[in-house]
Amino acid sequence: MTIEIEVEDAAWTTALPDAEAVARRAAEAALEGVQGDVVIMLADDATVRDLNARFRDKDSATNVLSFPASESAQPHLGDIALAYGVCAAEAQAQGKSLAAHLTHLTVHGVLHLLGRDHADDAEAEEMEAEERAILSALDVADPYADRHVD
Repeated sequence: MTIEIEVEDAAWTTALPDAEAVARRAAEAALEGVQGDVVIMLADDATVRDLNARFRDKDSATNVLSFPASESAQPHLGDIALAYGVCAAEAQAQGKSLAAHLTHLTVHGVLHLLGRDHADDAEAEEMEAEERAILSALDVADPYADRHVD
């Protein structure tokens, strides 16, 4: 397994000097038992906004994007891009550390590369349960604990 971390926005390492190690640890945990390579890009909001517009027709920045690789690209599983500004603002708004949020979003992104999704309620429950288990093993609090249920 190879996990390549590309820091495209220095704000990541300014705010979180061990951002690369945090992302790597999260990806390794999510990939446990899986053979494959992943590239994680710690980017700025403009880069992620551009990717979101080009590949998802959504002209806005988002926290994390996952791009699963085609079968022919194996052992490469895909690429993940995280937007610093969006992630930092979410972490602050949710009252959690940037490290905890980066860990969660990296796990979330890797699970997408492994074929997990949250398009419907059943899929979302399965994916969130898997995220909770991985995050718990990393001593990261349940990111869904404070979600209000109607």
